[in-house]
Amino acid sequence: MAEILERSGYLVKVRVEVPAKRVEESYQALLKDLAKRVRIPGFRPGKAPLKVVEARLGRDELLADLKERLVEETYPEAVRELGLTPVAARVVEEELKEGEGFRYVAEVENYPEVKLPDWRSFTLEVPSPEVTEEMVERALEELRQRYAELVPVEREAQEGDHVFVRTEEGAEFPIDLSKALPHVREALLGKRAGDVVLVPVLNERGEKVREVKTEVLEVKTLELPELDEEFAKTLEAESLEDLKAKVRESLKRQAEAAYQEARERAFLEKLAEGMEADIPPSMLEAEERHLLEHLAEDLYRQGVGLEAYLKALEERGELEKFKEELRQEALKRVRRSLAKERLAEELKPELSEEEWQAYLQAVARSYGLSLQELRRQFGERGLARLRAAHLQDKAVRQALAELP
Repeated sequence: MAEILERSGYLVKVRVEVPAKRVEESYQALLKDLAKRVRIPGFRPGKAPLKVVEARLGRDELLADLKERLVEETYPEAVRELGLTPVAARVVEEELKEGEGFRYVAEVENYPEVKLPDWRSFTLEVPSPEVTEEMVERALEELRQRYAELVPVEREAQEGDHVFVRTEEGAEFPIDLSKALPHVREALLGKRAGDVVLVPVLNERGEKVREVKTEVLEVKTLELPELDEEFAKTLEAESLEDLKAKVRESLKRQAEAAYQEARERAFLEKLAEGMEADIPPSMLEAEERHLLEHLAEDLYRQGVGLEAYLKALEERGELEKFKEELRQEALKRVRRSLAKERLAEELKPELSEEEWQAYLQAVARSYGLSLQELRRQFGERGLARLRAAHLQDKAVRQALAELP
């Protein structure tokens, strides 16, 4: 039997009573399980009488294990019976007497109840998309840059050139002066093919530790194609005007997509800020761990360990600031997630099987997987989470369609 003793926000105090008969049955089952694993001199494994096993292990230790087993068995039943959705829980009281039932009290952090603001009255201050001729010209210039060719020049190296060099160790490689480190760029600017220079090598504090004797083999510059009819045809356009029209249309699609994304961000920000919810600490702690795991992965790719990174922050006196920013980001993400979830419950967007399969195909392509491989890797629970997330995104778009 289970009952709610107290409820305050997300915190619910629950009492569970387990009948004496079930306690005894669980105790006998525990003894039998242990008898199969415990080695007792004079008996083959699993053949020792239960009384001998009980004497060997000790009554107190067995009762401690029994209480743990009973909580594991009955707690899920209790929260289902009481209609709770626990995020975390801990046993705060327990009582087990021989020949009687087992009683315990648990403090449950329940999934928060969320009340959304009147989102239909929202005004989103997102500027309408606009594509100007200046943007078209800039996009055309970027196309020219993309199709530019490196050509050798008989002059001194200038900003933006590519310098091909050979070090005293015999290594040969190109250096893009627009992306080179400042001290490398400074050493090579103004040099031409055949020149030999000393390129400094700096330590992490920016101090010169040595110089590398380097020969300039060749200087090349980017030669841009002319913006003419011939260039347009290389891009499968019928004419230069046709190319400009295609670029303009592409920019309009990009601007519209960016506009919709900006509206979604603005809507979710207002929705999350305006909602009412008492959020359990364990949810925030879980999100903080999730953010730290992502940070650890990013740092690992850079050859840095998370512990070393946090230690460096502590040495610079920035660790507390980092922790506070982490907490605030976790809170923002949890509130946004709860708001989207509640919105989907309110609007109940529909998802046909055809639409769901098309979405799965798109996700599989983005991961470079077949649909079968995607299903196998995600599993039933992963696919259920993916479906829920898709429905939530659809609910946001449905809500936005209702706004002026």
